Formats: sequence, structure tokens, C-alpha cells
Amino acid sequence: MRFIVALSVCIVGGGCVSASAQTCPGNSEALGTSRVLTINPGEFTLLGTIQYKQTLPLKDHEVVITFDDGPLPPYTNSILDTLASQCVKVTYFLVGQMAHAYPSVVRRIYNEGHSIGTHSEHHPRAFERLSMRRVEREVDDGINSVTAALGTAKALSPFFRVPGFGSTNAIERFLEGKHLVIWSADVDTDDWWRRSTPEAIVQRAMQRLNAKGSGIILMHDIHKQTAMALPILLKELKASGYNVVHVLAAGERPTSIPEPIVSSTSDGKPLPAELTDTSGGKHAMATRQNHRIKKHSASKHRPAHWYYPSGSNVDRMSALDH
Repeated sequence: MRFIVALSVCIVGGGCVSASAQTCPGNSEALGTSRVLTINPGEFTLLGTIQYKQTLPLKDHEVVITFDDGPLPPYTNSILDTLASQCVKVTYFLVGQMAHAYPSVVRRIYNEGHSIGTHSEHHPRAFERLSMRRVEREVDDGINSVTAALGTAKALSPFFRVPGFGSTNAIERFLEGKHLVIWSADVDTDDWWRRSTPEAIVQRAMQRLNAKGSGIILMHDIHKQTAMALPILLKELKASGYNVVHVLAAGERPTSIPEPIVSSTSDGKPLPAELTDTSGGKHAMATRQNHRIKKHSASKHRPAHWYYPSGSNVDRMSALDH
């Protein structure tokens, strides 16, 4: 694997990006974003030591925070609120059908300065067992759906995370042929566990991170416990001396994109605006069945878990509370 950092820290105008506590409006104790790492996708292939030999060229006590599977109100919204309050920039890997359902949230993610990659169209189970024709369709449709939600291809980063890390050599060759950077992770928070408390998520994340010293952190913005854990985790990262790095793909990107004309779900209902406990609701019960989680033994291409929705109707996906 070839590693060349095309550009780091300094961006347009010759200035250097630093969203430290001193530059985070209204929060003198904010964790902030310490630097921007801009990478040339042509020089990067496979990232993340959970699966691969190499990862991003991070310094000791530097982390890159990533979120999979969204967007999904109200949890994505709550996470975005937390990130904004801490001036922290992250990378999202969005599922196509979710982006199609919530384009306003997709555009909020981008307009608040985060990077957006893709995570397939439907997040099918056992991705590594799909036919290559189905893999190609999932990847391409996911890119098309997220691009449509953004309104411009220039806003989408050429970053892809394989659902459930269910990759194969053939899948990797296909993704490399599309000039996509394939992201795994270095630290899995396992925040998808149904019985995980926010405190347990943070403890698990910090233990694994401390063992490595730096790395790409994997979380999911579709869970209530993750939204509740994030403020605690950011506080612990700051207390432990960690710095957040924001990863961008080289190339020009629009400063912002306009809101979509319709800011509602596909059935016309308004988007949920607040983080509420819907664990007993009908929507939560339905979507638990549509976004199951399984645990398996680790292998070269597949870590100790994968998670997926099984052909759900996105119109019914208004709350995921695993």
C-alpha cells in the first residue's frame, strides 16, 4: 500500500486549520479539531488495522472519528449538535437508502464541515457473500443516492466502508478500480450492542484506544446510546490528551450546499427534532427487525461482527434503537 499525504493542516488561503478550545465559539473547554489531513485517494487504498496492515498516518494520541449507517433522526441530529458544540469534525459513511429518506440531514452533515463517504445502498447482510454483480450495484447505487441527497457529486468524498467489513479480494479490487479509499477502522466501540450503556461504550472505546495510542474510531449514528455516549467520549478524549484529526480528500469542494426543497420524510411526515426515548415504540420494534446485528469469528476480511438491515422499506425507518 502506498502512502503519500498530499496536503495536511493548511488549506485554501494559506491558513492552517485548528479548531482548538481557543477558537470554538462559546465553549472554552471544547476538544476541537487539531488539524486537517488532506489525502490523495490515488495514493491510499486500505485503511484500518482491524483488517489491514496500515492505517492513516496519525501521530501518537491522534484520532479520526467516523460514523456509519445513517443518517437517522433524531440520533444523527443529536450527534451533530454535540460535534458542533465541541468544534469536532468527523467522517460519515452514509447508507444510500437512508440518505434518500433524509436529504436535509445529509446536507446538514456536509454544511457543518464533516466529510461524507458511502456505505452501500441497503447495507445487505454478509456483504462478502454477495455476487459481484450485486456488490457493484450496491456500491454504485449507494454513491448515486448520497450524491442525489447532496445535490452535487463534488460534495461527496471518494471514501467507502464495506458493510460489516465483509470484504474479499475481488470486492477490494473493484473498489480500488473506482478510485475509492477503503476504510476499515483501528478502534471499534461496539456501540451497536443493544445492552451497551453510554458509559460502557466510552470505557470500551478508551481501553481499546489507549492500547493502540491513536487511530480511526468506528461508531454508528443510528443508536440512542451512541448519541448519549458521544459527549462523554469527547470529554474523555480531551482529558486523556487526544487530538482529533479531520480527513479530507484532495480536490475542490463547495463551501456549502443549499437545503433540499422538501425537508421531510418520504411519507411527508416532519423529521424528528429531539432525542427522545422511543425504545418502546412501534417504529423501534419494526426497525430492530430490519437492522439486525450478528457476531462472528474474526477473519482476514471480516472482524468480530457485522450489522445490516435486511431489505427494509426505508419509509418505515424513522427510529433505530438497537
